[in-house]
Amino acid sequence: MVERGGDAEHTTSEGAFVGTTDSTVLDQWLREAGAEAGAEIFAHARDLRDGKEVGWRSDNPVVTASVFKVSVLLEYVRQVSSGELDPREQLEITDADRVLGPSGLSVFTDDTRWSLRDLATSMMTVSDNTATDVLVDILGLDRINKTLADLGLPGTVLVGACQGIFDAALVELGVSDFAQLDAAMESLGSDVAGMAFCDPARTNRSTPRESTELLARIWSDEAATPEACAEARRILGLQVWSHRLASGFPDDRIRVSGKTGTIGVARNEIGVVEYPDGSSYAIAVFLRTSRFAYRQPAADALIGRVARALVDHLQHA
Repeated sequence: MVERGGDAEHTTSEGAFVGTTDSTVLDQWLREAGAEAGAEIFAHARDLRDGKEVGWRSDNPVVTASVFKVSVLLEYVRQVSSGELDPREQLEITDADRVLGPSGLSVFTDDTRWSLRDLATSMMTVSDNTATDVLVDILGLDRINKTLADLGLPGTVLVGACQGIFDAALVELGVSDFAQLDAAMESLGSDVAGMAFCDPARTNRSTPRESTELLARIWSDEAATPEACAEARRILGLQVWSHRLASGFPDDRIRVSGKTGTIGVARNEIGVVEYPDGSSYAIAVFLRTSRFAYRQPAADALIGRVARALVDHLQHA
């Protein structure tokens, strides 16, 4: 259930939901919007000024997909801040390091040298899977999970990096190489939802509420030193994708910093929206779609619409 109540509401001509403090009306809109886009919605938003919250299935475990890279980024800036890592350190990236993915080093051909700082930036700006796994190897999966536990986020857990998830998928699908992966998933149809990487009990996971709590800690300098949190915010603000969360806030004066995630039937984004008047909101929207397909514009747009609806609700609360 939505977690606040009130009275006034209206919708725009495009069907976006704005300005309600009525929990029942918001409940109904979320149900109808999800059904229209063919997706289950799990979402949460919090006002970073006063802590007011609104959510929809916000404590349900969800598949993070590449949203888990926010946790990797946090551990990176913490280890830089402690002096364990030098962000300028150069690493040789070769074909042996390459991980399946549609962007960044994953699609490059030649060997190259990148700094740790640039690996972290590519991981977040274009969701670079190769950069992610190189960093996870350096940072340590156990260290990342310990930081999350220390921050009081017991439902946010990493079971592996990108390569491990893909390797497990090959075994589960009974195929021998990544060239066969997409075809094998497409042949399953809606049964893709039963695979391990679509099950929060068996893969990287969080909850919508814990996701906004993690962002709130980064924005309030509580997740690390102020300098480390500032660097995390800077990198999160460089993400290039504008088709999900940012689509709900088309005014260029509104700053959107976020991280998308996509795998199987999971389609997500978490981020912080900052208005010119100084108000800011941490938002997490996780979708579980009714089918597997890479291009689902209605679901992508739904993430922005839900984010805007929750922020509008908080603004009128």
